[in-house]
Amino acid sequence: MIEQHGDTSDIISVMQKLIAIRNGKGSVDDIDHLGNRRIRSVGEMAENQFRVGLVRVERAVKERLGVAESEGLMPQDLVNAKPVAAAMKEFFGSSQLSQFMDQNNPLSEITHKRRVSALGPGGLTRERAGFEVRDVHPTHYGRVCPIETPEGPNIGLINSLACYARTNDYGFIETPYRKVIDGRVTSEIEYLSAINESQFVIAQASASIDEKGNFKDDLVAVRHLNEFTSKNPTDIDYMDVSAQQVVSVAASLIPFLEHDDANRALMGSNMQRQAVPTLRAETPLVGTGIERKVASDSGVCKVALRGGYVESVDAGRIVVRVDHNETQAGEAGVDIYKLTKYTRSNQNTCIDQKPIVRQGDVVAKGDVLADGPSVDLGELALGQNMRIAFMPWNGYNFEDSFLISERVVQEDRFTTIHIQELSCVARDTKLGSEEITADIPNVGEAALGRLDESGIVHIGAEVSAGDILVGKVTPKGETQLTPEEKLLRAIFGEKASDVKDTSLRVPSSIKGTVIDVQVFTRDGLEKDQRSIDIESAALDQFKKDLNDEYRIVENATLARLSDLIKNKKVMKAKGFKKGDKFDPKKCAEFSVEDWMAIRMENPEINEQISEMSGQLSYKRPLSTLVSRLREKLQSGDDLSPGC
Repeated sequence: MIEQHGDTSDIISVMQKLIAIRNGKGSVDDIDHLGNRRIRSVGEMAENQFRVGLVRVERAVKERLGVAESEGLMPQDLVNAKPVAAAMKEFFGSSQLSQFMDQNNPLSEITHKRRVSALGPGGLTRERAGFEVRDVHPTHYGRVCPIETPEGPNIGLINSLACYARTNDYGFIETPYRKVIDGRVTSEIEYLSAINESQFVIAQASASIDEKGNFKDDLVAVRHLNEFTSKNPTDIDYMDVSAQQVVSVAASLIPFLEHDDANRALMGSNMQRQAVPTLRAETPLVGTGIERKVASDSGVCKVALRGGYVESVDAGRIVVRVDHNETQAGEAGVDIYKLTKYTRSNQNTCIDQKPIVRQGDVVAKGDVLADGPSVDLGELALGQNMRIAFMPWNGYNFEDSFLISERVVQEDRFTTIHIQELSCVARDTKLGSEEITADIPNVGEAALGRLDESGIVHIGAEVSAGDILVGKVTPKGETQLTPEEKLLRAIFGEKASDVKDTSLRVPSSIKGTVIDVQVFTRDGLEKDQRSIDIESAALDQFKKDLNDEYRIVENATLARLSDLIKNKKVMKAKGFKKGDKFDPKKCAEFSVEDWMAIRMENPEINEQISEMSGQLSYKRPLSTLVSRLREKLQSGDDLSPGC
């Protein structure tokens, strides 16, 4: 073995190295150093699962090719995609790291997306992880937040990325620094991983510099070889970009964080994620400056994709006419933003977007057009600005108790909206099929007042605990009848006694308004009137939205065309002679076809007119979209067996 792969000198070198380390010369690799730990991205893990699926497909193809009757087979006869789909479904459906997104508020959403875990397949288990793995390491500086981590068994195993951290192509976490040349701080930014960083001398963001970027002090607090020390400005290689780069997004939202105890800061950053959106969001009076960035990056707000001016605004849609310099030739140059209204989040809170721009406002790319939940004027607003007093009040606020005034309740300062989704399923039983109906035995007229003829509650009905939402009757088995029941059966027939009331009712302690109803019917079964009404309403709304969008695009295109050819020489146009200067005032009666038939003496303008015409003709086939939606609505739903 030694003759084949090396000689005795290799073994001697290894022994010498080990003895030197034993004698205190040299250093051992630190397993908790971030240079020895890398991030496995979602894409990488999905790729591995995909590969597992492909191996299964490969095996199946080889088996099929090995069979005697394999001649004349086409590729589609050999390849079955189900193993790949099953592997991906298993990964996203049942993996320990595939989690239901936390949608309590925008902060909890963005924090969940920036989470880094040492658990999961190929990682640690919380029972076997020791103190060293969980502890804060010097290489966490600017990469992993030392504050934000769960309390309990997962402490230190689940972390958050720091504000400016990113992963490089190899999965190592990098953090940005400003380059320092000859004691002068430049605006050049460089990202360094933990492996590269230790050899450099890095100054803190709080170091004082003059207007030219030179360090004011003779000795500057720096980090070098993972230790804190002081160095001469000429020895410094880099400087931190911001004091916030050490902590995560949630921790950087705490004002005066540097004055807080680390344990309480940990609790504060975790508890911010539990804040439920209030009825009216209110921007905090004291902030840290990162609130606007969190709100726009979380994805709950509508953000302008391109600059321009706001043409129209209503509760459900914002239309922005895009600036000329941000549009492509022949494009309509209009952006339509649809707003989300009263939608349920994963935590049953309410997602509702409210426009904050007005008609005629000028917006730039990246500006917030509509606030989401817990957002006020484009800034994160998790709570309310309350006037508080530190004072005793007859012992009622002893220790951690506190009193609130009646006004807090009267003004709905902390009132929240929750959207509950309740479902009712009519199944086939051994005794017969359950039925959705408004004809329910032993229920008075008052209880049925909110139901339609199909037995389903109206949208907009105000309901409270115990009210019927969906009337349902279930067949019940034959039992010994009492004389009274026999009399009722003799008078009213069998219907009254052979079914029992299993209606869907409002759960206790819930009071609210019905905002939507959906009915799902298995393919092949006849739909009731309510289902047909819901389908036709959805189709009408879709047609209206499409027509509105087309009209907006059409008007914007014609306005852009009018500006483009104004006072330029005409070659061919209705009501104009060749060589005339184009005057938009003469075109009040022009149809879209008349506008698109205009030809100018400038060939470049004619090319743009042709592109505009192509854009409008592409938008026109509304009938195909409507028929596709109608087909989708009228086809049955894929329900679980027995429904």
